[in-house]
Amino acid sequence: MSPRPRRSPPARLRSLLLPLLLPLVLAWPAAAHASFLPPEMMDAAAMGIAWFVIVAVPIGGIVLFWMVHVLPEKIAHKRHHPQRDAIHTLCLLSLVFGGLLWPIAWLWAYVKPVGYRAAYGTEKHDDYFYEKSREAHAGELLEHELDHLRDELDAMHAKGTLSADLRQVRRALDTARPAPAPAPSGEAASGGAST
Repeated sequence: MSPRPRRSPPARLRSLLLPLLLPLVLAWPAAAHASFLPPEMMDAAAMGIAWFVIVAVPIGGIVLFWMVHVLPEKIAHKRHHPQRDAIHTLCLLSLVFGGLLWPIAWLWAYVKPVGYRAAYGTEKHDDYFYEKSREAHAGELLEHELDHLRDELDAMHAKGTLSADLRQVRRALDTARPAPAPAPSGEAASGGAST
């Protein structure tokens, strides 16, 4: 067996002191910062974040809350729901009651009332007829769309639910001219090839 080589005293001293000194060196307070910014800029950044949280976040939350709560009203308007005004009122009441009535308004916007057509002769809000009347006088409605609109107003008149304004719209529809029917795509292609 060969004798183990002896280490020199400085090497042995280093191997003993290194584990003892390393924690002391790492724990020694040096010029360290807790952030990547200097302390003056850190105060300014903290102040900016605080103002953002105090001012912008509540305003953004209120705007988001409002936008979500008027969504059923917008859906009812888009779908020409006959009870759109009542849905609008329910959305406003939902704001007062902290959103408890909002799911009811949401469902109501998607559901047409049962028996409404039987009672009133239509399932659409009056604004639908005003909008379609403008389109008819601009010549944007086809013949069958114009006939359907007249038939719907006549059904409302037969039920006795036609308001004076809608009677005037119905009389004005008699003078409306339909839009020209689009040419079938087969004739347009063959007509262009034969010339």
